[in-house]
Amino acid sequence: MVDVATSIVIRRPRHAVAGYAMDPLNAPAWYRNISSVRRLEEGSFGVGARTAFEARFLGRDLSYTYEVKELVPGQLLVMATSQGPFPMRTSYRFEALDAASTRVHLRNAGQPSGFGKLLAPLMAPMMRRANTADLRALKHILEAG
Repeated sequence: MVDVATSIVIRRPRHAVAGYAMDPLNAPAWYRNISSVRRLEEGSFGVGARTAFEARFLGRDLSYTYEVKELVPGQLLVMATSQGPFPMRTSYRFEALDAASTRVHLRNAGQPSGFGKLLAPLMAPMMRRANTADLRALKHILEAG
């Protein structure tokens, strides 16, 4: 089992941070390893909505679909995928520190299989570094705008 939690404080109100980060179509702008994202259904984004991601991790191209498992607008988004070499549950939680600052909590947990199982001991530190860099990119985008 790999379980990685990271967080960062962004000097923007919670609604602005959550509104941007909870939209999966924005992921390629702040996730270094994600190259493309597309919604699989039209209509509102809510529990059960599916989104297809194309990414590169550990030198491999990955295609996977996340499904929204929990959604509390402005506060919590939990998505999970059961396919591929690394089934994953990703959660975003947004905590207002004051009217102008938000702490973003990002957690990835999953049970690697296939090639991922062989690399499991290295995955947690690599994921922590990648998540930290991605949260810094999110902070940069949101604080600049």
